[in-house]
Amino acid sequence: MFAAELTFEVKGEDGQPVRFGSVGGGGRYDDLVARFTGQKVPATGFSIGVSRLQAALAHIGAKPQPALGPVVVLVMDKAEIASYQKMVKTLRDAGIRAEMYLGSSGMKAQMKYADKRNAPCVLIQGSDERAKGEVTLKDLIEGAKAAAAIKDNKEWKAARPAQLAVPEANLVDEVRKIIDRHTS
Repeated sequence: MFAAELTFEVKGEDGQPVRFGSVGGGGRYDDLVARFTGQKVPATGFSIGVSRLQAALAHIGAKPQPALGPVVVLVMDKAEIASYQKMVKTLRDAGIRAEMYLGSSGMKAQMKYADKRNAPCVLIQGSDERAKGEVTLKDLIEGAKAAAAIKDNKEWKAARPAQLAVPEANLVDEVRKIIDRHTS
């Protein structure tokens, strides 16, 4: 048998300091397998007490940061699915997690989806951007910060915070800049 223990002190039910204790453990379970199969089989296992680990993190004040999700390529024109798939492939080939929105919803629902996926940014390419050989990148994390500071919709539309148009050829470099900004 073995256990993973946290050794910092917390107050027990009686108010006295005690060691936090075990957050996981394991060992050999040969007899457990034999109980169900009738055969003695060598076996080991380990389990982590997720609620105990969460309690320990809360006690030390650690706030878990959700991992960044994939970059989401929005589908603005159903006839251009192949172009959007090519963008996803370009990003993936560069080692960047990316996916294309697969639903049939409009831009608002696609942006909501990207937020739920915790995407660092979205790629937008409508007919105007395509004609110029550009892609609009919208940094969702910086955009959310800016939105908190902007007072009205008119100001928001004028500022277009955290949104920039980049040449398609620079797509990977510009997306990397956004991701690096939020992972450093």
